[in-house]
Amino acid sequence: MFSANSQYDWLMKTLSNSFKFDQSDPAKFRLHVLEHYYKYGWKPTTEAFKVGKSTLYDWKNRYEASNKALLSLIPKKTRPKRVRQMTTDWRLIQFIREFRQQHGNIGREKIKIFLDEYALELGINSISHRTITKIIKRKNLFFDQPVKSKRKNKFARDRTRKSPKVKAPGYIEMDSVVIYINNIRHNFMCCIDIYTKFAYTRKVKTLSSLQAKLTFQEFEKRSPNNVHTVQTDNGSEFFKTFHKYLEESNIKHQFIYPKSPKINGVVERFNRTIQEEFINRSDEIYYDEKAFEIKLHNYLAWYNNKRPHTSLGYLSPMQFIQTNFPKSMCL
Repeated sequence: MFSANSQYDWLMKTLSNSFKFDQSDPAKFRLHVLEHYYKYGWKPTTEAFKVGKSTLYDWKNRYEASNKALLSLIPKKTRPKRVRQMTTDWRLIQFIREFRQQHGNIGREKIKIFLDEYALELGINSISHRTITKIIKRKNLFFDQPVKSKRKNKFARDRTRKSPKVKAPGYIEMDSVVIYINNIRHNFMCCIDIYTKFAYTRKVKTLSSLQAKLTFQEFEKRSPNNVHTVQTDNGSEFFKTFHKYLEESNIKHQFIYPKSPKINGVVERFNRTIQEEFINRSDEIYYDEKAFEIKLHNYLAWYNNKRPHTSLGYLSPMQFIQTNFPKSMCL
């Protein structure tokens, strides 16, 4: 028998060695376990390697019966020699095949209605929805390839390949942002004048064209300069209601090319700034929506009126506007 201390010592040594052992080779691992068994017995071995006693003796018997050949420790296939075969009547399978060939890749719910009638005519039992699905997959009863449809718009989109270079206010970049905090989705829409850096952000429930329109209208109310161009990506929120409003307001809608966020670089940088300086540091977003809205309003006021901007010579957007465009209507 082992003393308590000696048992602890060899157990720790065994665990250390077992972690170093290459357990990706089952045969070698089993041999390692058996060597430990021959040296220390079954109980310490089962405790050290978390192997059942019956399993250990099964390995031992096979190993010794083969004159201790390593090949005897290679795991045998566990797949049954005889597996269950689908017993569905071949006429039902043929019916499903012909039905989908004739009517397209119709779903199992619709197929079953006609299949039940056919089975009744044959005087046999029908099959379940689940079995129909299995038959379709196993027999690969897919005859019509899905057609990829492209969204068609009723208007020709003006697209730009380069970031705009402007020398006056009124050219706006707009974007939507999705942020996940504790697995909860938060949607924001942002606008910024790329010349004056005057910006606005609004938290919205959904990224829809209506919300994009409302966000832009709020920006228009607050901006001291008139807008003549709005540049966006090709997201669905910037079509329909939003695009129609721009057309009615005689504001040019400029699109960027797909997968080209650098063209929208100014608003992309603003998105990062507001996340780092405000959203990520506002605990109210977790528990108090109204308090968060108030805090967002205060941040935007500070951003537009007091925050220095390197690109504006360390002036705030409003200071820059008042200095260079004194006739503009300021907030």
